[in-house]
Amino acid sequence: MKVLIVEDEHKVVDYLRSGLTEQGWVVDVAMDGEEGTHLAIEYDYDVIVLDVMLPCRDGFAVLKALRMQKSTPVIMLTARDHVNDRVRGLREGADDYLTKPFSFLELVERLHALARRTRAQESTLISVGDLYVDLIGRRATRDGVRLDLTAKEFQLLSVLARRHGDILSKTAITELVWEVDFESHTNVVETAIKRLRAKLDGPFRTKLLHTVRGMGYVLEVREARETRETREDARPS
Repeated sequence: MKVLIVEDEHKVVDYLRSGLTEQGWVVDVAMDGEEGTHLAIEYDYDVIVLDVMLPCRDGFAVLKALRMQKSTPVIMLTARDHVNDRVRGLREGADDYLTKPFSFLELVERLHALARRTRAQESTLISVGDLYVDLIGRRATRDGVRLDLTAKEFQLLSVLARRHGDILSKTAITELVWEVDFESHTNVVETAIKRLRAKLDGPFRTKLLHTVRGMGYVLEVREARETRETREDARPS
């Protein structure tokens, strides 16, 4: 388990780092809001412990910047016990709130609870590059922007996302999305792919939905340069 502590009080940092290391956690530390924002966004953590009163950038600003890009669980740890502060933190995306002085054992249990909840959610949240597909919430986002998909388009994306990296033939797609066998001369799959691609890849520089000539389609992260097959498939008919 890996945790990031964003805290500027040396005694609190030493106390938490020592205790969590003994508990088997891998601990990174940031002593101000700027460094905390950088580490939280650039690296993956199971949980983040975030103080409110920080140099350079306060905890609310760190949380806001983080939530624009990632959903890492965050527990706010601060001496400010005002109801408005707690409400603000939760509204801006904090998952839990603990005030100083605090019980170390309580903090550890809350960290484990957040990590368990995240692992349970991961089975229903698929990520491919900057694309996130929420199978339970039935929504998809790219680079934090929600995609406006029809029910059938979301179903098609879900099938491709679950099998990301695998090439799916038109036959496989029709069976998984429409649950019927279309006649070979119909262009139902091509039309659906074209519409999905316009929403999924159209506004973004990096393309995720690729055509593999003679085989089918694949959802995956590739180099920024698009394949010739994808460019040809994307041309208007």
